[in-house]
Amino acid sequence: MRKTATITLVVIVFVVLVAGIFVWQAGFSRKTLKVFHAGSLTVPFERLEERFEGRYSDVDVQRVSGGSVMLAREIVDVGERADVYASADYSLIPKLMYPKYANWTVMFARNEMVLAYNPEKSRYADEVNSKNWYNILRRKDVTFGFSNPNLDPCGYRTLIVIQLAELYYNDSKIFDDLILSNTAITISEDGGVYHVKTPENLKPNTAKLVIKPKSVELVALVEAGGLDYAFEYRSVAVQHNLKFVDLPKKIDLSSLSYAKFYRRVVVERADGKISIGKPIVYGLTVPRNAPNPKLGIEFVKLVLSEEGVKVFRECGQPPITPAIGIGDIPKELKPFIAFQSIQK
Repeated sequence: MRKTATITLVVIVFVVLVAGIFVWQAGFSRKTLKVFHAGSLTVPFERLEERFEGRYSDVDVQRVSGGSVMLAREIVDVGERADVYASADYSLIPKLMYPKYANWTVMFARNEMVLAYNPEKSRYADEVNSKNWYNILRRKDVTFGFSNPNLDPCGYRTLIVIQLAELYYNDSKIFDDLILSNTAITISEDGGVYHVKTPENLKPNTAKLVIKPKSVELVALVEAGGLDYAFEYRSVAVQHNLKFVDLPKKIDLSSLSYAKFYRRVVVERADGKISIGKPIVYGLTVPRNAPNPKLGIEFVKLVLSEEGVKVFRECGQPPITPAIGIGDIPKELKPFIAFQSIQK
């Protein structure tokens, strides 16, 4: 009996050891796909991650969300390596990453700016609308927020929207009352074009204004009632079931018809780079120093596929179908691209 028990024990130990070796080897053989993406892409990219890992059981998708400017800096200045970079502003790719870190861009989705709020906890929620929102924000007991314009496109787009509001509503004090009075941000005008400058230290009046590194970080504050209003993308408000004010098309940065009007405001960030007012278009690329470029291409294909398009529609973010490509588009992606040109 003792001999039999000993043999059984040896067999069990052997099986456990062999199983452990297989698990250990599997863990080390699993590939990693690193995706840097705008915070406003978190929900659709979560869903795409599940689908991608379902297809590629040996791949672990690791997503890093943040302000698009900040993430581009991580790649260009810090030396971080990503297999996919997806930005809330497609133009950041050619401006910040060409030619060393990228040589193509795919424009794949649109969005628009809204003013999000909590119907139960935000002050004057029963009054706010597309005609009076800026006056609501002016009230002394009202707080509002937006993301850091030096790090996140939603932040500099907020400044563009607020200055465009002055022109649209014919009220020359909107930017002064909401921005100049509560931050170290400055503005000047030359020939009908407004030049906004955002210093490194924004110095927000925290009793009135909250500035976070990325716009989605404001959502929890609005949900909890710690912040009355936040400038967000429409898709983010929809995904988090927040009420929002639909801003006029002439200032919400959604319409090609008003592209010329949007260009009347430009924002110069602390790094000296300039962002011109224009319709919101998202872009992505596979960086030239990507550790797993082939996997990166496969993830981009999923984003652009019918399945990816469906995910974006379900998340309240209009996809661009077919997508638009600029630069040296990889041959694997060309079936998904409507227009291609070489942009140096």
